[in-house]
Amino acid sequence: MDLVGKLEIAGYTDTGMKRQHNEDSIGTELEMGLVVLADGMGGYKAGEVASALAVNTVVSELSEHLEMIAKGDIAIIDGERGYSMESLALEEVTKKSNSVIYTTQKHNEECKGMGTTVVSALFYDNRISIAHVGDSRIYRVRDGQLEQISKDHTLLQELVDRGFYTPEEARVSLNKNLVTRALGVDADVEVDIQEDIAFPNDIYLLCSDGLNDMVEDKDIYLTIKEFSDNLQKAAQELVKRANDNGGKDNISVILVRPLKPFPAKKGWMNKVSNWFF
Repeated sequence: MDLVGKLEIAGYTDTGMKRQHNEDSIGTELEMGLVVLADGMGGYKAGEVASALAVNTVVSELSEHLEMIAKGDIAIIDGERGYSMESLALEEVTKKSNSVIYTTQKHNEECKGMGTTVVSALFYDNRISIAHVGDSRIYRVRDGQLEQISKDHTLLQELVDRGFYTPEEARVSLNKNLVTRALGVDADVEVDIQEDIAFPNDIYLLCSDGLNDMVEDKDIYLTIKEFSDNLQKAAQELVKRANDNGGKDNISVILVRPLKPFPAKKGWMNKVSNWFF
């Protein structure tokens, strides 16, 4: 479905104040309702390769999957988990990107050891499907509150879950960036997927840890609130504030706001059924 005029999307990425190269990649596909953000790691410029492969693979592969779903040529079904075909397609293409990166780093000496986090969101039929691996995050602003709706795949998060750290202690820990999952490290990867209803004027934020390590959640919310009438300005201001606080890493953000309802188009049989039921 074409979401032009129904979604507002803004993205911005920056090298930061300390790094020589930007190993983050972002992708925004308004017509498809897809946004993807990846934070690469490993070797001289290899992180750039890994994150670019992740974004490009998710975008190209998902486009094909969605076309097939729309035509009825594909039925991705998982009765046990109950996810939509779109969510399962997003999971599948994320695993495909893992295979692409893993194969690339195994067969190219200059890419040995590379990997990347990834977080992606697909908007369709008044819904959002989310897939993520690693510690790049997705937040949602709704009813005056900022909520992190992804959970970091990090050693520190596992320690918080087990009660060894409080969230406040975790924020100042020196071990916050030890990820327990990333694309390209192993032949297989577990992908977390989630679904949510997307309401007009919700704002979704995807970001690499270069933002949330440098800017506290309350200040992220206040920045989005202050510049909510211009998402591109809000994205740039978030990056600026991370740099003002030290900019120790690459910083990438994507902001998405549904502007109006975007229900899926119904086929003629559905329309006829709606007349009578």
